[in-house]
Amino acid sequence: MVCEHGRCAGVFETLPPKYASLPVEDFWDKLIIPGLVDLHTHAPQFAFRGTGGDLELLDWLNACAFPEEKAYGDLDYAERAYDCFVEDLYIGATTRACVFGTKHRKATAGLMEMLDETGLVTFVGKVNMDRNVPEDYVETTEESVAETKKWLGHVRRMNLKHTSPIITPRFTPSCSRPLMEELGRIAEKLDLSVQSHLSENQDEIEWVKKLEPDCRCYAETYDRAGLLRKGRTVMAHCVWSDEEELALLKNRGVVIAHCPGSNINVRSGAAPVSKYLDMGLKVGLGSDVAGGPSSSMFAAMRDAVTVSKLRWRLTDQSVRPLTFPEVFYMATMGGGAFFGKVGAFLEGYEFDAVVLDDENLQTIRAFSPAERAERLMYLMDDRNVTGKYVQGRKLY
Repeated sequence: MVCEHGRCAGVFETLPPKYASLPVEDFWDKLIIPGLVDLHTHAPQFAFRGTGGDLELLDWLNACAFPEEKAYGDLDYAERAYDCFVEDLYIGATTRACVFGTKHRKATAGLMEMLDETGLVTFVGKVNMDRNVPEDYVETTEESVAETKKWLGHVRRMNLKHTSPIITPRFTPSCSRPLMEELGRIAEKLDLSVQSHLSENQDEIEWVKKLEPDCRCYAETYDRAGLLRKGRTVMAHCVWSDEEELALLKNRGVVIAHCPGSNINVRSGAAPVSKYLDMGLKVGLGSDVAGGPSSSMFAAMRDAVTVSKLRWRLTDQSVRPLTFPEVFYMATMGGGAFFGKVGAFLEGYEFDAVVLDDENLQTIRAFSPAERAERLMYLMDDRNVTGKYVQGRKLY
């Protein structure tokens, strides 16, 4: 496999003579896979991952997420907590990620600087919310817009190489229409991508219907504000999206971040993801820490397969279970499409690669490379990651 100027030049059985002078690294008997993409995670929630699993989404937000995120107004606390998150992301198999910060622009800018230093490629957003959030954490509409503009100005001056800002309305219940519309104008003016949540929980969907009764579906609340940008918006979950909503998402080229670990943990449900793939929707995977207890994208792949089997058996046999090749695609090319030509070793794709050593998974059997990769989905941990490249740069 040849990397030239940060991109894959091809995969060859015999090295072409024109590449003979290039330095060679030999990872004999290890697996080399495209870097994995986490389309949806919350950096400030990393500190309490693995707790709060007895609560549904809306109760979980009030009991766990909002109190923790409020603490990031303290920059010392934010730095220490984000250091843990960044280290975890660095040592795992993830090479690119879409990340939520908090409402605090200084802490979010600090997170971006820390991520940029790792060499990982990330989108990071200052979270916006002006309603239905505890009084000690909510913003006014004017504050949210002003702080977002200040944050974006500060980020431009930072001259980050690998980390970019992304417009981040938390979700419709916490964002008024005037705020959403202003964020849409900012995204359009500065040509920025957008991330948020959509149709995760049934109580949430009913709440949106009451808050925005003139919208035919949840996704329309974003679309009216100009936040479903063609190919530039990622929406997490879409567990309960109906046909009208799915048609709108497809038309706008929205990328769905399927977060099965979180959907299990906060009891949201099981999305019919194979249906979305068959419809031609863009679908990737997200860890959704701390709704999801693990930042591992292999865990996200495993959970996606498991949840789809249970959904098929217990709920709806018209929607087939996911296969390992499908979830591997979602974790690589599926999510990678949000970043451009990313997630494969095809000619012209950005060279993101992870080297995996499965020697510790003892067996007397001989396995094909595909079978070894599938075993790692179920059995691996960070110790199995022994090398990492992003855009052709060797991180370790």
